[in-house]
Amino acid sequence: MVSNTSATHTSETAGVTVPPQRLRQSEAVREAAVGLAAVEQATARLLQVVAAMDDASARGASALPGWTRGHVLTHLARNADGLVNLLTWARTGVEHPMYASRSDRDIDIDEGAPRSLWLLEQDIVAACGRFAAAATGLGDTAWQAEVVMTGGRPVRAYQVPWKRVSELWVHMVDLAAGVSFSDVHVDLAERIIGDALVFYRALPSRPAFTLTVGARSWDVAGDGDVHHVTASPAGALAWVTGRDPSGVTGDVPTLPAWL
Repeated sequence: MVSNTSATHTSETAGVTVPPQRLRQSEAVREAAVGLAAVEQATARLLQVVAAMDDASARGASALPGWTRGHVLTHLARNADGLVNLLTWARTGVEHPMYASRSDRDIDIDEGAPRSLWLLEQDIVAACGRFAAAATGLGDTAWQAEVVMTGGRPVRAYQVPWKRVSELWVHMVDLAAGVSFSDVHVDLAERIIGDALVFYRALPSRPAFTLTVGARSWDVAGDGDVHHVTASPAGALAWVTGRDPSGVTGDVPTLPAWL
């Protein structure tokens, strides 16, 4: 399991996406370094999962409707490449969107999904290597650069490794291949939960709720009366990322579609 005690630095107000805080250079570098260590550990876990598969299981159904495990693995590879584009943007100052378009992204995933497990694995390994190389090549000042994710969400480059961490763990669970949200260390789970709530706060319409996980609590302003939700770290992580809501209790609202 991965542990992280680094604080989330993204700031937001109800319904408005606010450019994330520009940290001092040393803090941005440290934040990125902790995130990259978490990426490395999550990647190692993913490769263990893939190594235990065969061609039949790679073509089997994932936990995502309409997607095989091949779809999920291809998406993880293309996500790494998309985040490389953002790191390139941060390094050069020249805009490099994550994907040419949403339709191009979807076509790449559909075309890549039926490949053999060997090709899927090689694609994952190569894409993860490209991400690691791009991060290694980023100078200290570049980690403070502002880039824009899909959907127009601004982030600082030091947050990009954490976006990769979230993708890796959430989609490892989606593979339905032995990894669950309980495998995510509580500190890291809380980090991903907090980042997910930034997404909901930026939506023009969402329910108002308070989410309590152990000693931690998050408030999301929104429409109507405030819903009070309690969950374990694993249950909350599943709920806020649009997965199984059975691990949360209380007056549980229906959240908008996740990403």
